[in-house]
Amino acid sequence: MSNAIEGLKPQLVWKYFAEISKIPRGSKNERQVAAYVLQTARQLGLEALQDDALNVVVRKPASSGRESAPMVCLQGHMDMVCEKNADKVHDFEKDPIELVRQGNVLTANGTTLGADNGIAVATNLALMEDRSLDHGPLEFLFTVDEEMGLNGANSLQPGFVKSRTLLNLDSEEEGALYVGCSGGRNTEASWKLVTDDLPEDYLPMRVWVRGLKGGHSGLEIDKGRGNSLKILARVLLALGKAGVRVCRMQGGNKSNAIPREAEALICIRAKKLKHARKIVAQFELTVQAELPSVEPDLIVAMEELPGEQSRSAWKRPLQKKVLSALAALPHGVMKMSAEIPGLVETSTNLAIIKSEPEQITVVTSQRSSVASELDEIKQTVGTILELAAAKVKYSEGYPGWKPNMDSPILKTAAATYERLYGRQPHVKAVHAGLECGIIGERYPGMDMVSFGPTLECVHSPDERIYIDTVEKFYDFLLAVLRNVAERG
Repeated sequence: MSNAIEGLKPQLVWKYFAEISKIPRGSKNERQVAAYVLQTARQLGLEALQDDALNVVVRKPASSGRESAPMVCLQGHMDMVCEKNADKVHDFEKDPIELVRQGNVLTANGTTLGADNGIAVATNLALMEDRSLDHGPLEFLFTVDEEMGLNGANSLQPGFVKSRTLLNLDSEEEGALYVGCSGGRNTEASWKLVTDDLPEDYLPMRVWVRGLKGGHSGLEIDKGRGNSLKILARVLLALGKAGVRVCRMQGGNKSNAIPREAEALICIRAKKLKHARKIVAQFELTVQAELPSVEPDLIVAMEELPGEQSRSAWKRPLQKKVLSALAALPHGVMKMSAEIPGLVETSTNLAIIKSEPEQITVVTSQRSSVASELDEIKQTVGTILELAAAKVKYSEGYPGWKPNMDSPILKTAAATYERLYGRQPHVKAVHAGLECGIIGERYPGMDMVSFGPTLECVHSPDERIYIDTVEKFYDFLLAVLRNVAERG
């Protein structure tokens, strides 16, 4: 057992969290963790099935005397976002996550922790093992590829899930019950790469942006955090005064994460180097002054690359189109909800730029709880990209989950929480894509609520889970299952 989780409660939950943290399980790499879930279920003598997409469902009979209670499904996703700090050596295809305990916080060593949504996987595995619990018939649904477009949930077929009540364990605020979520889709642009070979008096340099917090592009889009792609585009446009030519740009690697780091390989004439350094130094001060408390660790810098031989730069018209598009694209909150205080209704995230052998690609993601507004922001983003002569394509997207304030499971969960802790839970909707939207579409009439322990900075190497909230979440979950069983 990892020293980081030694002595923590609930012991079974933390045992399984440590075990799955040893298994690489980035999106589209869930085969090994799915096999672990299947093996564990079969060792426990439970019915376990897997579909073609690698989703797993496990069924556990009711405890004695609860056989007539309604079946409840507990659901979470097996994949995690794989993000690391630039100086961290870590191979997400084979290396385990290094757990680090800091007082009441569990985090990882320079990488994402994977508590999103590994804590749900561990909770389900613990419930599968524990024979002392009071509950009706249970289903445990482990989905795949949630972080890359909710693809596992999209693959669910009729009959795979039998329950008519579902507890989604993919929320990140203890004491909150989530009853709705936004829909979303991605907009992607590409430009054909055309280049010039520059003379020998051009010096290769690297410009980079680091130290930003990043975070989830839905849950933390309202925090006003810096976007490394927007900042990099601004400094490169400023460097245009020094005649800089762009050779490559890279930044961001997940459509659902606010990009934390970005860099560009550029070339500049030797006689313009001093001027360029002044531009970068002044720009760093400017952007730091814009985000003094939000991004205290922001760095913008330029360095020489004496070993770099390539002097192949984007043609000037292409450079202007790409940088202008990045500068013009909106990023952040577009509209707040008028009905639910504090809830973001519509947003967009400039997420990724990558230089490939034959093209330059930009990926953005849009979210909204209002379908027409999602269409509008998609059209806005797409129009800007088309005006910059990009080839634009749109993902199919995923549906939102409309709140049902008369939901029986919501009423049971809310009453249970109040009895346990003496206060009412916060009933909320979330500006992110939960699998509940798709599950509700696949299984019409499914009664759902979502909750979980407290996590922060998910999708970034600063991801952390608050240890005391895990025990509180688990006790609440057991009480909900007991009350559903008693209700019969």
